[in-house]
Amino acid sequence: MSKATGTHAQSPAPHVADSHDLIRVHGARENNLKDVSVELPKRRLTVFTGVSGSGKSSLVFDTIAAESQRMINETYSAFVQGFMPALARPEVDVLDGLTTAIIVDQQRMGSDPRSTVGTVTDAHAMLRILFSRLGEPHIGPPSAYSFNTASIRSSGAIAIGNKKAVKATYNRTGGMCTRCEGRGSVSDIDLTQLYDDSKSIAEGAFTIPGWKSDNVWTVGLYAQSGFLDPDKPIRRFTKKEMRDFLYGEPTKVKVNGVNLTYEGLIPKIQKSFLAKDKESMQPHIRAFVERAVAFTTCPECAGTRLSEGARSSKIKEISIADACAMEIRDLATWVRGLDEPSVAPLLTALRQSLDSFVEIGLGYLALDRPSGTLSGGEAQRVKMIRHLGSSLTDTTYVFDEPTIGLHPHDIERMNQLLLRLRDKGNTVLVVEHKPETIAIADHVVDLGPGAGAEGGTVCFEGTVDGLRAGGTVTGRHLDDRAAVKKTVREATGALEIRGANAHNLQDVDVDIPLGVLTVVTGVAGSGKSSLVHGSIPAGAGVVSVDQSPIRGSRRSNPATYTGLLDPIRKAFAKANGVKPALFSANSEGACPHCNGAGVIYTDLAMMAGVSTTCEECEGRRFDASVLEYRFGGRDISEVLAMSVTEAEEFFGAGEARTPAAHKVLQRLLDVGLGYISLGQPLTTLSGGERQRLKLAAHLADKGGDGVICVLDEPTAGLHLADVQQLLGLLDRLVDSGRTVIVVEHHQAVMAHADWIIDLGPGAGHDGGRVVFEGTPADLVAARSTLTGEHLAAYVGA
Repeated sequence: MSKATGTHAQSPAPHVADSHDLIRVHGARENNLKDVSVELPKRRLTVFTGVSGSGKSSLVFDTIAAESQRMINETYSAFVQGFMPALARPEVDVLDGLTTAIIVDQQRMGSDPRSTVGTVTDAHAMLRILFSRLGEPHIGPPSAYSFNTASIRSSGAIAIGNKKAVKATYNRTGGMCTRCEGRGSVSDIDLTQLYDDSKSIAEGAFTIPGWKSDNVWTVGLYAQSGFLDPDKPIRRFTKKEMRDFLYGEPTKVKVNGVNLTYEGLIPKIQKSFLAKDKESMQPHIRAFVERAVAFTTCPECAGTRLSEGARSSKIKEISIADACAMEIRDLATWVRGLDEPSVAPLLTALRQSLDSFVEIGLGYLALDRPSGTLSGGEAQRVKMIRHLGSSLTDTTYVFDEPTIGLHPHDIERMNQLLLRLRDKGNTVLVVEHKPETIAIADHVVDLGPGAGAEGGTVCFEGTVDGLRAGGTVTGRHLDDRAAVKKTVREATGALEIRGANAHNLQDVDVDIPLGVLTVVTGVAGSGKSSLVHGSIPAGAGVVSVDQSPIRGSRRSNPATYTGLLDPIRKAFAKANGVKPALFSANSEGACPHCNGAGVIYTDLAMMAGVSTTCEECEGRRFDASVLEYRFGGRDISEVLAMSVTEAEEFFGAGEARTPAAHKVLQRLLDVGLGYISLGQPLTTLSGGERQRLKLAAHLADKGGDGVICVLDEPTAGLHLADVQQLLGLLDRLVDSGRTVIVVEHHQAVMAHADWIIDLGPGAGHDGGRVVFEGTPADLVAARSTLTGEHLAAYVGA
């Protein structure tokens, strides 16, 4: 008996399966990482900190998450892998203890005009099923309520082998509006912007961007199609010629021995320019579309995208169009009021999905909101929704600054969601700068000490309290607090906004002071962007630097984007007596083996493609003969490998002194990008780095009085230590005679403002009103709004 008692008293030996409680990374060398080794606890919340460019994303996304995804992809057959993105193995010696990684990043959702908040989540699909079951009158299956599905009716006969042909009829009921094809808007094209009708096609009548006389796919197709007389002025075309010219049906023709498809100008323009979202177009194409095309709400479906049948079917007097137009929190209330046992599981799932939107702070959105209009922070939170109710555990969730775009009031809610994911038994890895989120970490990894070549090492690994006492850059600045500005600048005038009603704005009248630093604040969804980007009068001389991504390939780099490469090429050409084109890797100076890309990409069909450094140029991108030319003792590839800080010294004095290049480099230093290299591909820059690069480029030639600069959350991606430098830049912009308007949530920027406009009091239909106008000191003293309360707490008032 005593033996049995003694046996029960002993704790069971730990199972070997429970010993795998760490993610071990040894010898990580991806990008600027210098043989980094860390051990991350599983089922805990780990926050990665460090200045911008210190290597956080290289460790978390390019090493840990990338290897997890690569290993999962390798479990599929070679045939299936051929349809997946090719992932190379990260530069790391050992990666042990990995689990399935789910990446929730800030990448904006696709700009497909058919994509909405409802379609990118499960909410719209569940609503369609609900209406197909309960809608009166009943019009058909769930596809009958989809604006992406057209109604089709066809009939014919089919014969297989020697069997007798069998007649068959195919019907599919869709909910797409036939007038706008499910887009919600129709376009009216101004023909005078497409061509000059006093000229013939041969004389260059077309005024469409890119339509040159030697282009066989455009001008050549119309000139040699045989349908039109290319030498006759367009205004003298017969009715038939005009109909063929503008609305001709697709027809196969042969032009210069090439088989092409001829179709009328109107459908060709619609397919070429109007099939894409306007915001995703290149600037000169967007300008043409804005001139030539007027987009108006579809008169047939009133912008709902749905057919009359889909709109007529209702549940309790509400159609699916009405439901999708509601704010999600109101829709959740309506769904809770439905009590139908036959669809009880569906209603439960729909309620949970809608409640997740509200819980995550997106209750102000509507399901019919185009997904391309969401900010980076909103897109990231929408992606989170599908994971909140997931039954998966022991999964690694990877977040990229989840607090971006969040008011201090909403950050606490986001923190609770991160902790919830952890408490379900998941590993949560977060790249973050906000002290409020760093404070909830179980484990902190601080990278640095600097950025670029000066970063890539682990400066601290441990608890938050240990970070505070550790003496690193992050630890020293963790408790930084900006003081409210004691004296503010006087306005030189006012920019009047009257009756603003874009989106949720409720006839807002406000005067934005000129010649000072104005900060527009408010919770997410309160109407800040609608006021600043959608309501400032046209012709006010506004330079807007928003969060939209920079368009460019991996051949684009900071030198080409800012125009810095032009004076550098000219300086090299003048010093060596040759053409400037030789010093461009995208032109005559390119390595002939890799065409100036620096790498050779080998497509292995079904297997993952491989990219290898070019053996001819060793990744330097230039022809060997070009590298013999020197300027200031350096060849062009060595100059492009310099950091901005090194280049600023190189071109600032001595025999390499080039004032035009030095001026651009100083602007890059001003926005805190001294650590990036001149030839670094734009695709490798973070969101915050890209925005600061845009700021430097936009302000390059804009100067002086009267210019209004609008910045959208310039602290995005900025380390605590860099915020002070940003405030100095904002001051220099104002002191140079500019008016600076900043949409911002960071309390340090609010405290530094001359004037604050606070919108709210809530989001969606609870917002859209100005709840405070005045100085930061007045806002702290009044504490009359959510922003005032948080700013007062921040400055310790």
